Amino acid sequence: MSWNYLFESKKDNRHKVFLSYYHKDDQCYRNRFENLFGHLFISKSVEPGDIDTDLSTEYIKRLIQQNYIEDTSVLVVLVGPKTYGRKHVDWEISASLNKKVGGYSGLLGLCLPTHPDYGKDEYNADIVPPRLVDNLKSGYAKFYDWTEDEAKIKKWIEEAFQSRIDKADKIDNSREQFKYNRFE
Repeated sequence: MSWNYLFESKKDNRHKVFLSYYHKDDQCYRNRFENLFGHLFISKSVEPGDIDTDLSTEYIKRLIQQNYIEDTSVLVVLVGPKTYGRKHVDWEISASLNKKVGGYSGLLGLCLPTHPDYGKDEYNADIVPPRLVDNLKSGYAKFYDWTEDEAKIKKWIEEAFQSRIDKADKIDNSREQFKYNRFE
């Protein structure tokens, strides 16, 4: 048996994860998440500067769908205090829940320490991305407080991955997509 055979037969069983977040306020948490847990998954996220923001809205949507989310198995939303009003976050969640964009992705929300609901037993639906809230209510998605516990993150990503199979009938992607950010 050759060494090439052994190398080629090893499969990468990590999930393909897309991180959705408000770039202006929450970049440090995205970086922290990648540094702490990047070895647990294959990152499919948009890197700062990957997409020219001067491009048309429809073109940006298509780029995100086709080049980043199409083969993602789990979308993790990092929820800071202003994430709920960002059109790109809404588009990313919508694309991940759209079967036409390569199948469904599992959906997981992480409440950041900067969010007013961090550490509370309940969340205020008015300050969480609406499409995420729809899927929390339906039972498709889960919402947890930020953690740096690797075992928890691994478990939560696996649960979100399983939901795309076990709970696909609970996906709620009926909301009209944001046309604009709710604030600048």
